[in-house]
Amino acid sequence: MQAEDFLNDDFLKQFKDGKDFMSFMDQMYKRGVEKMLEGELDSHLGYVKHDKQRKQTDNSRNGYGEKKVKTEHGELDIKVPRDRDSSFDPQILPKRSKLSEGIEKLVVSLYAKGMSNADIEEELRELYDFRLPPSTISTITARVTDDILAWQNRPLDPVYMIVWMDGIVFKVRESNKVINKTIYLAVGLNMEGRKEVLGLWLGKNESSAFWMSVLTDLQTRGVQDILITCTDNLGGFTQTIRSVFPQSTTQICVVHQIRNACKYVVWKDKKPFTEDMKPIYSAPNKQAAEAELTTFELKWGIKYPYAIRSWRINWDDLTAFFEFPLEIRKIIYTTNLIENLNGKIRKYTKNKMSFPTDEAVKKSVYLALMEATKKWTMPIHNWPLIINQFIAIFEQRVKV
Repeated sequence: MQAEDFLNDDFLKQFKDGKDFMSFMDQMYKRGVEKMLEGELDSHLGYVKHDKQRKQTDNSRNGYGEKKVKTEHGELDIKVPRDRDSSFDPQILPKRSKLSEGIEKLVVSLYAKGMSNADIEEELRELYDFRLPPSTISTITARVTDDILAWQNRPLDPVYMIVWMDGIVFKVRESNKVINKTIYLAVGLNMEGRKEVLGLWLGKNESSAFWMSVLTDLQTRGVQDILITCTDNLGGFTQTIRSVFPQSTTQICVVHQIRNACKYVVWKDKKPFTEDMKPIYSAPNKQAAEAELTTFELKWGIKYPYAIRSWRINWDDLTAFFEFPLEIRKIIYTTNLIENLNGKIRKYTKNKMSFPTDEAVKKSVYLALMEATKKWTMPIHNWPLIINQFIAIFEQRVKV
């Protein structure tokens, strides 16, 4: 039967109003869910009901339990089939869940996009004429904390080709004051060429001391070697990395360096000043880059000595990318990858002027990360070529 035949005028006339029709639809939903539960149990046991000939297990059906399930339109009593050894855990209606899976996913998705519990309650009421108490919404989103704990403590690969590290600042309430706290993020490029968020950590203002604890955590979770790290030029960060991963090549983000150098340049000089820095980092090799820096210094050194000094002080870590082929250079000379990720996190959390607790900010950032990285399923562009370059350069440290 076609949908238009099913929903014809004669059929719809039997319902007094929209609520009556939705009640009918809930009953259809109830029958559908119960049928799917029966199918799940058939699959779990390996034979359909009454087909004793195909039974190859000591386990068997054991009647039904009843569960109240919330839907968009109210509550339904669902008959849930049971098995004798209680090993059946239905996927469509998980144990201990009182909501249809669709509702839970919707609540988590709305929360991930920056909506408060009160906003979610109002959204559900307006769209579905369905009231979900804030306490229930809190219960659903609180489960994310368990997910974060498991995710944050999962084992990591022994070797990462590249790890990008950066911090993002949020306002969080603490002792009746709103203060700045930093979410520290590390994104790794694994042996398959896929990007992977290695973890998130919450601390106070970004510091090399806290990054030490982040790197130590990566180490305790199984990371033995990082070939290249890409960071901003936070004071002491490079030395911190070397103290935990002494063999790692450290690359300071060139874009951060340009921004920092421009802080001390007057507005009318910024454009020509920035353009004159470009030949330094776009040079074909380190020697040519150093010659360009000398030219740059002759032009701007007297007026802006600090900008030149910051290049000189960090020169080896700013120019580490020259040691590598062009394909690798493109992905390590800036932290753009992780900054783009930070931008997506900001997009999802922009409605939150401040967070009430540390747990709240971690929960929101974790959910934003899960949304932002959904498409991280394929290796990076040119990966077969890049992995061969890594193998040639780091022959003793990359085992494939």
